[in-house]
Amino acid sequence: MHGLAAVYKKELQDQLSSYRFVILFALIAMVSFITSYMAAVHLRENLETLSATRFPFLMLFSTPGVMFSMIQFVAFFGPLIGIVSGFDAINRERSQGTLIKVIAQPVYRDAVINGKFLAGVTTVALMFTAILLVISGFGLAVVGVVPGVEEILRLFIYLVVSIFYIAFWLALSILFSILFKSMATSALASVALWIFLSFFVSLGAEVAADMLVPIDRKNESTPEEVLRHVHVQEAVSLFSPMVLYSNATATIIDPMRKTTRSFVLMGPLEELLSARFRNPLTLGQSLLIVLPHMLALVAITVICFAISYTIFMLQEVRT
Repeated sequence: MHGLAAVYKKELQDQLSSYRFVILFALIAMVSFITSYMAAVHLRENLETLSATRFPFLMLFSTPGVMFSMIQFVAFFGPLIGIVSGFDAINRERSQGTLIKVIAQPVYRDAVINGKFLAGVTTVALMFTAILLVISGFGLAVVGVVPGVEEILRLFIYLVVSIFYIAFWLALSILFSILFKSMATSALASVALWIFLSFFVSLGAEVAADMLVPIDRKNESTPEEVLRHVHVQEAVSLFSPMVLYSNATATIIDPMRKTTRSFVLMGPLEELLSARFRNPLTLGQSLLIVLPHMLALVAITVICFAISYTIFMLQEVRT
């Protein structure tokens, strides 16, 4: 792919030097710091609970602040970073007439889209790595808890999953920038799909569960019916990338969480054993639980970018 390094370097410089990146980074960092500060103050006020926890440093990212935790904030508003970074990646070049000039140079067409996508992923990775490190140092100063090796590894996995999560929305916004000539249309389509996949899919999952496995909320339904109802609702909600990301990261950050499901049917003996042996999961066990969710995030990211790549390679470039 001749010219990939040149396109990647140029796009990365444009991303990091743009006012859009500065404003977006400042906004995300400000909200993250406020959320983490409120969580750190809450943890410092409950030192007895903190001392009884084997992984207290991870609670800095999972404990809700004013409204939500760091994990919830990235799940809800992280897609906007990918959308803002890529909604005008191709159609802006077309409208300015620079795309045909770039391809006229000794630069292959696939190097253009590959360089733009890699530059966007690098920008997202730099942004989240910086915020994660600053919040970690901030938590050390406020709470005074030093993270262990397993906590650092869990935070690293959380960072990787977050990058793939944002990369999916970046690839999606690049796809719309290829399909639509107008930058406003591509941005509107990206935001509309984000709202649909993040919010309306959960509502549709509840409707689908009521239709396929209806339960009587006035009279007592059997536990098996309630369990089937919940399983159908959770299965449909997995079509939302936000649900995939939230379940995966919540299980990675919280070692006490034994499953990604919100409802588990247990008998009396199982409840007794669960109450007596409440030990945290090891990192390997947590990875086994969330591995399907992580693979699904990677798969939809690769598929979305592959569609963008194919359409861009088949499109005609006009002056």
